[in-house]
Amino acid sequence: MGKNKITVAGIGPGSKEDITPAVIEAIRKADVVIGYKYYFRFIKDLVGSGTECIDTGMRREKERAELAFNHAHNGKNVCIISSGDAGIYGMAPLIYEMKSKYPDNDIEIETLPGISAFQKAASLLGAPIGHDFCVISLSDLMTSWEIIEKRIFAAAEADFVTAVYNPKSENRYWQLHRLKEIFLLSRSGDTPVGYVRQAGREEQETTVTTLREFDPEQIDMFTVIIIGNSQTYRFDRHMVTPRGYYRDEQNGSMSKGREIMTESFSKIVAEMKHPHTDTGRLWALCHAIHTTADFAMEDLLYTDRHAMKDIYGKITSGQLKTIVTDVTMAAAGIRKKALQRLGLEVKCYLSDERTAQMAEQHGTTRSQEAIRLAVAEHPDALYVFGNAPTALIELCNLMRKGKAHPAGVIAAPVGFVHVKESKYMLKTFAGTPKIIVEGRRGGSNIAATLVNAILTLDDAEKLQPGKDL
Repeated sequence: MGKNKITVAGIGPGSKEDITPAVIEAIRKADVVIGYKYYFRFIKDLVGSGTECIDTGMRREKERAELAFNHAHNGKNVCIISSGDAGIYGMAPLIYEMKSKYPDNDIEIETLPGISAFQKAASLLGAPIGHDFCVISLSDLMTSWEIIEKRIFAAAEADFVTAVYNPKSENRYWQLHRLKEIFLLSRSGDTPVGYVRQAGREEQETTVTTLREFDPEQIDMFTVIIIGNSQTYRFDRHMVTPRGYYRDEQNGSMSKGREIMTESFSKIVAEMKHPHTDTGRLWALCHAIHTTADFAMEDLLYTDRHAMKDIYGKITSGQLKTIVTDVTMAAAGIRKKALQRLGLEVKCYLSDERTAQMAEQHGTTRSQEAIRLAVAEHPDALYVFGNAPTALIELCNLMRKGKAHPAGVIAAPVGFVHVKESKYMLKTFAGTPKIIVEGRRGGSNIAATLVNAILTLDDAEKLQPGKDL
């Protein structure tokens, strides 16, 4: 270290093992070491016998910086210490600011990085910052709460993994409660949250919980909090935020089409008013909104609790082998590879010769007779309606008579006559898993995409690891 030099050094979170060799060397060669008195206990074995140590109280940062410049101006080698990394809520910015106010002095400034508290906390919690993250301080001593709150909203809505510094003090107790409230507007209550008290020190304590269960009253000023993003999950008492290496376990990479769909779904979830719902319903909503580009689906799509999971379970267990659609267009939109993979067949009886004959004989519609034929041959199929309310009404009548007991019903008939009524009828069948596009809206494309959502429900688990359906 040369003369007329200030080295701003980050000494890490508190363990001697976490101090970098460069910082150790700077402390050993310093004529003067300046810092907050609490931090000297972590470096007492590193300071040379002839080194002058100047410790100050808390919130005396400006005084420490002035002392550093005074000693450096007198030809001393000065090392000013900060906990963690000196550039993250540390002394480095202040030293450079002060240097810029006196540009004609010849004092050299060097910054030596250190392991930050949030990095140490993250390592103890597992791997919570494996993807994009941000750090927010709740201290409003030099930043207004209005600005801090704006940053909290931005971090929560942007789905950043978020580390929280200075979460609490004796007089600052409500801010962390407000942060939790804001995050719950954009994040699921099941989002993993980890916090570490006295990271890297003898008093170290580590906790992993959920955003819903997180209790701000358990936090003090020596605690660092890390809030996961929508992909973070808990594993063996740890937090993991994946990069996406295992997005497609069969092929080792994600196809371009699935990549685009995944990105689209992420944007859809980010723009939804109420994204915090069970994974099955969220998966169905993503498909419906992706197909229509209409966020009104949030209000229009009705799903029985666990309907997606129940129907998918019947498929994977072999109970459900057949899907019946009211029109061929709905059948055409169902993914052929998914059908093949799951051993399913799709049938539409609208073009069956018997349908036209029976409609003429009974004075009914072909849609009604198609459903009668379908029920006679496949009473326990998954029934899908994307066009004809009369077909749905016929199915409901047959269900009332005990002739049909479908594995599930997707109801998205569209139009102005008997459309709403047909959907009201279906809702009365409590024991049948139902997915309904309420009101007059619907269509074969929506009906087909809702079937596709069921057939690919295993993908929903990969996109949202650690969450129950």
